[in-house]
Amino acid sequence: MVKFKDGVSRRAFGLMLASAPLMSTQLNAQAAWPTMPVRVLVPFGAGGVADITARIVTERLGDKLGQRFVIENQPGPGGINAARATLAGGNDGHTLALFSNGTAVSVNMFKDLRFDPVKDFTPISTLGFFDFILATNASSRYKTLKDFIDYGKANPGVMNVGTVIAGSTQNLSAELLKTSTGIDFRVVPFRNTPDLTLSLTRGDVDLMIDSYASLKSMMEDKQIRALATSGPVRTVVTPDLPTAQEAGAAGYDVTSWNALFAPAGTPAPVIAKLQSALAEVLADAEIKRKLLDLGIEARAVGGADLSKRLEADIAKWGDVIQKAGIQKN
Repeated sequence: MVKFKDGVSRRAFGLMLASAPLMSTQLNAQAAWPTMPVRVLVPFGAGGVADITARIVTERLGDKLGQRFVIENQPGPGGINAARATLAGGNDGHTLALFSNGTAVSVNMFKDLRFDPVKDFTPISTLGFFDFILATNASSRYKTLKDFIDYGKANPGVMNVGTVIAGSTQNLSAELLKTSTGIDFRVVPFRNTPDLTLSLTRGDVDLMIDSYASLKSMMEDKQIRALATSGPVRTVVTPDLPTAQEAGAAGYDVTSWNALFAPAGTPAPVIAKLQSALAEVLADAEIKRKLLDLGIEARAVGGADLSKRLEADIAKWGDVIQKAGIQKN
C-alpha cells in the first residue's frame, strides 16, 4: 500500500476526506443549536417553586438562544416519569431535565429508580439554591430554635414536627434535625403545605419545615414565627434569620437546589453553549430579583462541581434514610 511521507496511507487519507463532510455537518449542527424548541421536563406539578423557577429562567434563556424553551410538567414518584421521558427524547440537546435535591433523595428511596442520574445524565448548570424555613405558631412558647431544642431535650417524645409528604426533602430535613440535635420527636407528614400550616396554627405540631415561598405570606402576616433557616450560613433572602446551626443543631445543613441536566452523550459544544448562556441569564439583575422573591439565590454551578454536589447529596440523604429506618419503595 502506497504511503505518503508522513506514513498516512492513500486509503486512510481517502477515508479522512470522505468523513470530512460528515464531521463538518455535525459541527455545524452543534454550532447552530438549538434548531427547534427545547423541551424541559419538570418532575413537579405546575405552580410549584421548581416549576416557576424553570419558567422564569428558560424564558430568558430562549430569548438569548433564539428558540423557545417549553416546560413540560411530568410529576410522579421519584421523578421517574420526567427522567425517562427526557432520555427518550434523545441526546441532541433539544430535550433537557430539571433535577433537584429531590433527585438525590429519590436514589435512596426507590429499589428500582429506573434511571441513574449520575450515569445517564450530563450536568449543565444549577439555576439556584434555597434553604428551608423552620417555623412555629406565632403564639408558641418557642421564641427561638434554641428554645425548641432545650424543651425537646427536657421532654423527649413529646413534640411533633410537621412536613409535607413522607420522603420529601422537607420530611428528611426533620429526620436530620433529630440526629443533629439528639432530640426524640415525632415527624408528621402532611399531604400539602396548606394542611401542614393549618395544623401548625391549631397547635397540633410544634414546628414545621418548608420552603420560604410556601411560608412567605404567613410570615409577613405574622401568623407564624420563623425561627431559623436550614442552610449553613445566613442567606440574602432572610439575612436577619439565624441558621439552625447557630441555634445549636450541630452540623445541620439542608441546602436545596434546582438544576438542568441533559442525557448522557449530548455534544460537549451544546453543553458549553447552555452553560455560558445560563451564567449570563442568572447574573441578570431582573432574574435575580424574581428568583429572590421565591426565596431562591440565583447561581450557576455546572460541570464537575454540579456532579460532586449531586453525588454528595445522594450519599448524605442515603445516610439519613438509613438512620431513620425508612423503607425503600
